[in-house]
Amino acid sequence: MAQTIVSGVQYSGIWTMNQVNAALAAGTWTGLPQLFSWGNNSSGQLGLGNTTSYSSPKQIGALNTWSKIANRAGHNIVTKIDGTLWAFGVNVAGQLGDGTTTSRSSPVQIGALTTWLTVAGGAYHTAAIKTDGTLWTWGNNNSGQLGLGNVTARSSPVQVGALTTWLAIAGGAYHTLATKTDGTLWSWGFNNAGQLGLGNTVDKSSPNQVGALTTWLNIAAGYYHTIAAKTDGTLWAWGNNGQGQLGLGNITYYSSPKQVGALTTWYKVAGGFRYSIATKTDGTLWSWGQNANGQLGLGDTTVRSSPNQVGVLTTWSAITGGNYNTAAIKTDGTLWTWGTNSTGGLGLGNTTSRSSPNQVGSLTSWLTVAAGSYSMIAIKTA
Repeated sequence: MAQTIVSGVQYSGIWTMNQVNAALAAGTWTGLPQLFSWGNNSSGQLGLGNTTSYSSPKQIGALNTWSKIANRAGHNIVTKIDGTLWAFGVNVAGQLGDGTTTSRSSPVQIGALTTWLTVAGGAYHTAAIKTDGTLWTWGNNNSGQLGLGNVTARSSPVQVGALTTWLAIAGGAYHTLATKTDGTLWSWGFNNAGQLGLGNTVDKSSPNQVGALTTWLNIAAGYYHTIAAKTDGTLWAWGNNGQGQLGLGNITYYSSPKQVGALTTWYKVAGGFRYSIATKTDGTLWSWGQNANGQLGLGDTTVRSSPNQVGVLTTWSAITGGNYNTAAIKTDGTLWTWGTNSTGGLGLGNTTSRSSPNQVGSLTSWLTVAAGSYSMIAIKTA
């Protein structure tokens, strides 16, 4: 797997701009990041300049400068290593951020700034953080998911407050989550199932702190539920639990964070439509929740309300959950997918759904992947 080496430290997966710039300056940049997509393309969400669906990965343009990706319900937000922001796909609510509600089948640049750092997508809204730590949102806002103190939709990026301490973001269907550099967790938007974690089911149009802890590490949102790992390795979940997606062994909804088991080895988390996936520090992969399409990767279509290990491997690195399709990258740079495949969204060259991980091609240079609504986008090195 191609790697980026920065000051003697090996990085794989998504890069930060600081890492990329340091590698370029030091002459240690070892790969050119190319952008690929596959699956449903009815609204141009593959970014290939057409609306033809593809069941195998197709490169988007000829550029080798892509950095971060986000994919949710038919729209994609990506950054380049120069800090510019690009979008394509569905745009009915202005979620692309180009000032219109016109869907795009090719990447369009959002403004002219070169300071975009990380991105996240909701069903019809988008959030992004700049290198200065400011938070920006745009798109649908019917439940206050933009965090602007109102429910007015925006078709261009608007800053959320004036803080410069935002660190990470995640988007659910109509709710948004973010952590700050002090380790606190904040949420806003739709809250019908308690997915904001505030102890109630009241929508919020401005960021509200979830509890008082300063130990939140990794966050992820399903459509109507939330999962998060703390710095102590514990796993927490809240919100909709109708399919057992909280991993608590029941189907009870919770409006405040609840610990999943007692383990202290959880690391990365990802949320699908009504299911969840996570990795542990030992590199194992676990899943739970809805499984009608085999999206849990357990070889069957049985719902699980507690975490179940996917196979026996200890080499899982990056993970992502879509509507009913899942993808993961191993430490060797191979890409694996499973779940529904009616439009070729697994990238396997066919439309056969899979209930266990299947390798996408034979390449060992995949770096990051994002699953959306029956499609995926991914970055690999040239």
